[in-house]
Amino acid sequence: MKVLFIGGTGIISSACSRLAVEQDMELFLLNRGRTTSRPVPDGVTMLPADIRDLASVQTVLHNQTFDVVVDWIAFTPEQVQNDLDLFSGRTGQYIFISSASVYQTPPALLPVTESTIADNPYWQYSRNKIACEELLVRAYRDRKFPMTIVRPSHTYDKTLLPFQGGFTEVDRMRRGKKVVVHGDGTSLWTLTHHKDFALGFNGLLGNPHAIGETFHITSDEWLSWNQIHEIVARAAGTSAQLVHIPSNVIAAYDPNWGAALLGDKAHSMIFDNSKIKRVVPEFRAAIPFARGVEEIMSWFDENPARQKIDEHVDSLMDRMIADYEAFMPRNTGA
Repeated sequence: MKVLFIGGTGIISSACSRLAVEQDMELFLLNRGRTTSRPVPDGVTMLPADIRDLASVQTVLHNQTFDVVVDWIAFTPEQVQNDLDLFSGRTGQYIFISSASVYQTPPALLPVTESTIADNPYWQYSRNKIACEELLVRAYRDRKFPMTIVRPSHTYDKTLLPFQGGFTEVDRMRRGKKVVVHGDGTSLWTLTHHKDFALGFNGLLGNPHAIGETFHITSDEWLSWNQIHEIVARAAGTSAQLVHIPSNVIAAYDPNWGAALLGDKAHSMIFDNSKIKRVVPEFRAAIPFARGVEEIMSWFDENPARQKIDEHVDSLMDRMIADYEAFMPRNTGA
């Protein structure tokens, strides 16, 4: 099977690239070749081009056709329209990487299924992804463009901590400082290892049952944000002192952080993976977060240069915690 990944070296796509090579797919990666943290597997054919520069893409593609084209880095309808123009008649399947954040926020019913309405009024990123999906659905209905939509949720590899400031929160924990957790920390979240995701995703490549369909691919493990912080703290050899601050208060301090919370992480989000399991029977999420975070901490600790501190998030946490703890006694009548 001849497969083109646009991107292919990111947190999620790198695992899919490695698995595709192991599965003897003829894999092409179209990207700028600037990623060094995740090396390209042997056996991959590199097509050096910027997908935003259509002239350069036309030059490297020539008249090639593909069984499957996957765009890992399309975020707006304009970018998806360029793919439609470029690959119509040149691929047997086009896969758009959307996001599970497109689902109704907050969800009216759990667990979320693929039929849950796409409606996120809080986060522009999600609204753009919804618009991309609608464009592809029209292309499928109007001219049977062979699209598949895939909605990852929070998917990680060894380089990614599930926090706003990345390693900043681990650094704070190790220094005995408090860390901010949104809400009361009991909302449920789903974290998926990228190797688990790849097993489900690659089963959709060239799969006739995937054409015209939408899938999410996630773990079946549900953790509260309190548990997530505690699991990370244990893996880091420390403990977590948690300060719970409402998401709308965090948003007042930092609109970008607030958008990511109110439009996504603030709400319990668990998924019914029955559909992907029906279409890809071999899919099973086997890596619990407690094991995955051991990989993460090993990666950060083996090279101190990776332990970057986000000074903005660090100082913002200090300020939020100080303000909130000063306010709380008056608020409670203490």
